[in-house]
Amino acid sequence: MYQLVLTTCPNETVAKNIAQQLVTEKLAACVNIIPNITSVYYWQGELQCDNEVQLLIKTDENTFAALNKRINQLHPYDVVEVIALNIQQGDKHYLNWISNSLK
Repeated sequence: MYQLVLTTCPNETVAKNIAQQLVTEKLAACVNIIPNITSVYYWQGELQCDNEVQLLIKTDENTFAALNKRINQLHPYDVVEVIALNIQQGDKHYLNWISNSLK
């Protein structure tokens, strides 16, 4: 099954580094970098409101474990958001491209 993996980064430099590493290492077919999102959450008992960069990562379930490990190696956060959503449907040509890009 194909997956869309979400993670956030503290800035565009970190985001681009992670994106490039994942694609170069064939852990992701494509990574979209979306700057200037705002995340609101509690961390260590305090309410946080931070400007972050969202990554949308296209991969498959067979690659997820290695992708998750690599993101955690490259990421500066203590607790890294790595959430995988299964892609139920998609254009067959695009999904085939994902498969071919991960080889």
